[in-house]
Amino acid sequence: MLKTEQEALVNHGGLKGIIMCRYRAKYALIFLLLATSGLMFLLRNILTLKLGWQNSSRAAFAQMRPAPPYRAHTFCSHLGPEPTPDEALEDRYLLKAIAWPELPARPAPVPLNQTSDPVHSLFTVLPSKGQKEWHVGDQLEALVHMHDFQGSPKRYGGDFLVARLHSPDFGAGLAGKVVDHLNGSYSALFPLLWGGSAQVQITMVHSSEAVAVLQRLREERPNRVFFKSLFRSGELSETTTCIPCLPLNYPQPPLCNYTNLHTGEPWYCLKPELLSCDTRINHAMGGYENPLYTNQEALLFQSRINIKVIIHTSGPDRINVLPQKIDETELESSTIKAEPDKYTPSGYYYQGTWRPLCGTSVRQFNDSSSITQCLTGKVIHMYGDSTMRQWFEYLSAFIPDFNLHRTKNVGPLMAVDFKNNILMNYRCHGPPIRILPVSTSELRYVADELDGLAGGPDTVVVFSIWAHFTSFPIEVYIRRMRHIRQALVRLLDRGPGTLVIIRSANFVAMDQTTSKHSSDWFSLQIDTVLRTMFKGLGVVFVDAWEMTLAHHSPHNIHPPPPIIKNMVDLILSHVCPDKKKS
Repeated sequence: MLKTEQEALVNHGGLKGIIMCRYRAKYALIFLLLATSGLMFLLRNILTLKLGWQNSSRAAFAQMRPAPPYRAHTFCSHLGPEPTPDEALEDRYLLKAIAWPELPARPAPVPLNQTSDPVHSLFTVLPSKGQKEWHVGDQLEALVHMHDFQGSPKRYGGDFLVARLHSPDFGAGLAGKVVDHLNGSYSALFPLLWGGSAQVQITMVHSSEAVAVLQRLREERPNRVFFKSLFRSGELSETTTCIPCLPLNYPQPPLCNYTNLHTGEPWYCLKPELLSCDTRINHAMGGYENPLYTNQEALLFQSRINIKVIIHTSGPDRINVLPQKIDETELESSTIKAEPDKYTPSGYYYQGTWRPLCGTSVRQFNDSSSITQCLTGKVIHMYGDSTMRQWFEYLSAFIPDFNLHRTKNVGPLMAVDFKNNILMNYRCHGPPIRILPVSTSELRYVADELDGLAGGPDTVVVFSIWAHFTSFPIEVYIRRMRHIRQALVRLLDRGPGTLVIIRSANFVAMDQTTSKHSSDWFSLQIDTVLRTMFKGLGVVFVDAWEMTLAHHSPHNIHPPPPIIKNMVDLILSHVCPDKKKS
């Protein structure tokens, strides 16, 4: 009996152990599921917090608005070193140079039918003064009358118009000058530089009401184009938003300050939640802030309705130009000379070739041997945006020995011809720049790069800096150009004979979206500042603005090959001028 009871107890204990093991396994599975769920919940919350941080911080940037008056102290005017008295005086002069006619005071928003309509507007070619015919050397004038969508004449100015005189049969074209009479009428002036048929073309780029919207966006929404940077440490990485402009007296999220120590150029990124500021590894385009227009304002930016629409004529738009009247004593010189009382463009096209009206005569560099002969012994440094990279790509095709580049669209790029001792390189300018991810170690400011050059007669410096500054207040561009100008002065002092070539802005293709940040009106303002700041410095200008307006090709931020060839022929003509014709 005792043995049987003992066996029963043993069997009972074994059974209990088996049951306990099963319970433990069951509980372990439950605990495992709970732990996994908890971990997933924790990760989800971390991700939510991180995304929330990014979105709320970006929203914080987007909601920062300067208090009126905007023109007195914009987002960006207080950033960087305090301007000297001379710089402050220059600032006022530059702002006056780009001042645009203001709209008359009236209730906002203005109905579309009361805004400028290129279809209802007309222009008239005025008769030649004192004679019944036109000759080469005369000045042609066309008078433009702007009307609204109801057909009523406009009584104030401010429309952004451009004018062009061209002759397809001769491959000829030039950019006209538009004068705003501030009463709804405009004059378009053209020097007559070739004989034969010539046709007037006048285009409304933006109405005066649209320009007012662009002015508001530039001052109130400077961060409508934003950027991003990746921060990384080990396996942990974060991406945050970056901008160049911060308002005064507004609560700000934690920031990383990447202001350039040499020039004082400001740049800020949101501080990562988990990483330090010194873990930033790259810079890239972030995106575009939307929406920016009200529904009523959006009507002012409609393709084929009020963006870059041709204005028709009320009469003939073509004239026949007779040969120039030249006295026998003047026959030895057939060059058309600029007259002080007439508008003179920087040049014109004839037979598809750009002919500048002053300075060096342009030679044709049509093959590798002529280009190589010109560049032999030269070091060419190119800085800027993708419009400058176009020149590098064109020329590097003729330097076959060696091409080195990291990333084609980003750079830095280098081309070397060992036999002829030619070195050419390209580097993009520092932020702001809308670009594919580029390492922060490769992101350099042009002023810093210029200070690292020795210069001299065999050194050529070329830059084009404009396209990535169009969305920001003009103070940002003025400050950048001032630092580059100071660096150029230092370079020319220590390296006499250094050739400096500056490429201006050019016309771009536009629609409602691109107008918000890349309108030709923004580019015009930047181009005016650029020319004014570098005037008298002994640099060469390549007038891409007129070269793209005068050409028959559709506007594009990257001009087509025929225009690029004319630009490169122009710069090479300055690198190795024809002394007999110069």
